[in-house]
Amino acid sequence: MPSSVITTVADAAGRTLAAMTSGIAALRSADKPLHPEGEMRAGTLVRTGAVELTGASWLDDLGQDDVLVRVSHAIGLPGPVPDIEGLALRIPSAGDDDRYGDVLLATTGWNPLMRHVLVPAWSREQTFTTLLPYRTLTGPVVLGARPLGPDDFELSWARLGKDWQAFGALHLAERLPEQTEVSFDPVLHVPDGLEQYPWVERLRERSYATARRARREPMA
Repeated sequence: MPSSVITTVADAAGRTLAAMTSGIAALRSADKPLHPEGEMRAGTLVRTGAVELTGASWLDDLGQDDVLVRVSHAIGLPGPVPDIEGLALRIPSAGDDDRYGDVLLATTGWNPLMRHVLVPAWSREQTFTTLLPYRTLTGPVVLGARPLGPDDFELSWARLGKDWQAFGALHLAERLPEQTEVSFDPVLHVPDGLEQYPWVERLRERSYATARRARREPMA
């Protein structure tokens, strides 16, 4: 498909997502139109690398990161009603204390098709992905997290239509005070070695900008 067509479709979809975000913001009193309910956790991410290299240092290199994690409900539906669950990570950049990357995952299926489809969480075994791909030196990859227990996840990446390759393990530690709030933004902040495709930026940026306005944050 020509890049101009992809850009046009992504731009139209982005406008639709922004309109939906504005509508949700207008209907609720919370400052956060999306993911209004959740908790902040400290976490440790141990990166073991994968067998196949992507050219992205965060995925390929061994290491350990102290991360901030937000576990949340995307819509904020009441009680037992299944909701889209969110898992957001803030990862420090190597060698630069002022930079960081944000990765936002939501509950989806796990197979090559359903990993791009949002799925309400019916159990604690629900898997998470980024839905949309990141660009690496070796091509597009989707990131995913598979629960191994209440506070533990296996992190993986996959090429489009291919099997998952584990590259790390995430452990959630203590719950942070309620006033510890972080605004995650995967458009503005990308982990080391990963890039957002222009069409992904177009798709996401309008809705994130709308959410930032709802939170009364300065625009970048």
